[in-house]
Amino acid sequence: MKLATSLVAVKKIISNKLRSIFADDELEQAGRLILDSEGVINPIVVRRTSLQSYEVVDGDFEYYAAVRAREIDPRKGEMIGVFIIESENEEALTKQVELFRQQKADSSEKTSFKSNDMEQFLVNLESRFEKITKQLLEQATANAKQENEVKELKKQMADRTEPIEVFKTLSQVKIVSKLRNAGFNQKKASQIAEIVEIERNKEQFKSLNDVVERVKIPHGKKMFKAISSEKMLEIVDQWSKK
Repeated sequence: MKLATSLVAVKKIISNKLRSIFADDELEQAGRLILDSEGVINPIVVRRTSLQSYEVVDGDFEYYAAVRAREIDPRKGEMIGVFIIESENEEALTKQVELFRQQKADSSEKTSFKSNDMEQFLVNLESRFEKITKQLLEQATANAKQENEVKELKKQMADRTEPIEVFKTLSQVKIVSKLRNAGFNQKKASQIAEIVEIERNKEQFKSLNDVVERVKIPHGKKMFKAISSEKMLEIVDQWSKK
């Protein structure tokens, strides 16, 4: 008796094992490979249950992969190669199936983790986890530091006002505060701030020189520049350093 494969319609075969015990992604991959190669490299073993129906004896994964191939492409995946257990070959095929199953089980046991292997695996895993945790913590710390530096820089930039903008946009109270920090007494700083407000309401200042020329305070019957050119240079230099 020569052992040979037979082509059987996939829809005529059933399996006693549930499809759900196999991973969908693995069945998907195997099904597409069957379609690509136009056949299964490892024919399944089936037993005839009636004239036109069969059940899987060995190769449930291959069977469900063929089912998936048929779902993808009903025409190309219609048939699958199988070894059929008949009365004349039942003993030989059954012995092969039992022997190969035992070999698979023994091989699985030989490659399974021993207790000390598992302990070492867990130690290595814990070490890797600690290392990754440390790296993440260091990265988070660095990110937080960088974020704080950016916030501080933004704050400094917000606090640093261009000299001309002081006279163009700040309120009288803030102008007084700025001038006091630049060395003016309270009275003169208040006078200057008031005149600045009046002048910019007439026409906005175009430059610091414009401020020097237009902001004047009375002294007797005459009007004098409230801020000299030299003093304005000192103010600009002082405010620029902050």
